[in-house]
Amino acid sequence: MADSMEPGFRIMEKVLSPEECETLLRHLTTAAPNRSRAGARHLLALPPVAQLAHDSRLLSIAQRQLGKQVVPFHATLFDKSPTANWLVPWHQDTALPLKERFAAPDWGPWSQKAGVAYAHAPAWALSRVVALRVHLDTSTSENGPLRVVPGSHLLGVLEDETIAQVVSERDFTECLVARGGVLSMRPLLIHASSKVQAQTSRRVLHIEYADSLRLAPGIELAVA
Repeated sequence: MADSMEPGFRIMEKVLSPEECETLLRHLTTAAPNRSRAGARHLLALPPVAQLAHDSRLLSIAQRQLGKQVVPFHATLFDKSPTANWLVPWHQDTALPLKERFAAPDWGPWSQKAGVAYAHAPAWALSRVVALRVHLDTSTSENGPLRVVPGSHLLGVLEDETIAQVVSERDFTECLVARGGVLSMRPLLIHASSKVQAQTSRRVLHIEYADSLRLAPGIELAVA
C-alpha cells in the first residue's frame, strides 16, 4: 500500500556511500549531456544515472510513496555553487515530460526542452509522481538548501498569488541532508531555495518516479 506521506516529504540518511557519490559525480562531470555550470537535464540516458534510478534502495523509497509498481522517468542534476548561484522562489513542480502532445482539459501550457515536450499537469496526474533528491554533497543552511511548506501538496495546483499567501500563513522547514542522503517529495509540495552563502557546492540528483508511464489513454510520460 502506498504511503500517504502527509507532510509531503521525508528524509532518509546514508542511502548512498561517500564512494558511490564520488563515482556518480565523476560520471556527471565528464559524461552528462548538455552539461552547464548549473547542472544538466534528461540524464536517464546516462547509464550510471539509469542504474541508480533502478537501484533497489531508491525503488524501495519510491514504492513506499506510490505503491508496488514504480518507474523512473526523469532525472536532473542541480549544481548550485558560488560560481553558479541562483535563488529559487516559492513554487510547485507542475510540468511533466510527455511522449507526445495531446489536447486534454487541465493540461498546459506546453513547452519544449531539449527536444522533449512538457506540459503543466493537473493534480490527479501529479499525485502519481514522487521525486527523490539524491544529495551528492551535504546540504547545509549556508549552501542553498531546499525549503518546504509541510502539507502544502494537499492543497492541489495553486496560482502564484495563492502560493504566496500559503507561505505567509504557514511555517516552512529547511531540509538539511547529509551527503548520500535522499529526500523524497511530492511535486505539489510548495518549495524554494536561497542562494549559496558559503564556498561549498550543493549538488543534487533529482529523479522522478511514477506508478506508470501511461497516465491515461493517449497520455504517456516521456523517459528523459
